[in-house]
Amino acid sequence: MKRGYVLHHRPYRESSVLVNLLVDGIGRVDVVARTGSGKRSIKSILQPFQPLIFEFSGKSELKTLTQVEAAAPAVPLSGQSLFAGMYINELLVRTLSVQHNAEELFLIYHQALVGLAAKFCQSQLRYIELALLRELGFMPSLSRDTQGEPLVAEDYYQLVPELGFQFVLNSRARNAYQGAMLTALNDNQLTDAHFLSAKLLMRSLLTPLLGTKPLLSRQLFASTAVPTKIDGNNSP
Repeated sequence: MKRGYVLHHRPYRESSVLVNLLVDGIGRVDVVARTGSGKRSIKSILQPFQPLIFEFSGKSELKTLTQVEAAAPAVPLSGQSLFAGMYINELLVRTLSVQHNAEELFLIYHQALVGLAAKFCQSQLRYIELALLRELGFMPSLSRDTQGEPLVAEDYYQLVPELGFQFVLNSRARNAYQGAMLTALNDNQLTDAHFLSAKLLMRSLLTPLLGTKPLLSRQLFASTAVPTKIDGNNSP
């Protein structure tokens, strides 16, 4: 059986739901599931953050869920961690299609949820955004500049669309980021001092993929986020 998580679900015809799944070794899979009723209903487990094992069938892009059960207790998210999980799910649904072979995302997603369940940290959001952008082929190199030279921690680099990070002398240049932050992001070693610039970088890279329609989870997060000295709030 395959394992995965529900990213989103919505009603689909009578007694059925359309479910967007993140599946280990595959990526996004959309299925139709009959929810049933009474003791046989599967509504309670077809929920976000619930580890599942399942089978599906079908030759079209929209599959039919044929079997499903809980693989473990739901990942316990609450407060800011819950909003962060909602943001991650919405981000994946908006940017990841069934045509993308995002085989590696499941484990990174699972690790992000487990990390958020232990303690909320912005870095968890940045790391899964990084993984998503890499899977989609939209992440420039975080180890070398546009000339192929290794990034230097003390230097600043300007993000040039479709080319990568170009060395600049002016640290205040538009879309300029310090080499230390870029290297820390690449190594999954972000610190508080990196949070604001890392968030701004990821937003600029994700905007072309998301379009002009705002993320509902980001708006919800922002309305409840706790102010910080780092970047004003903890919103994604």
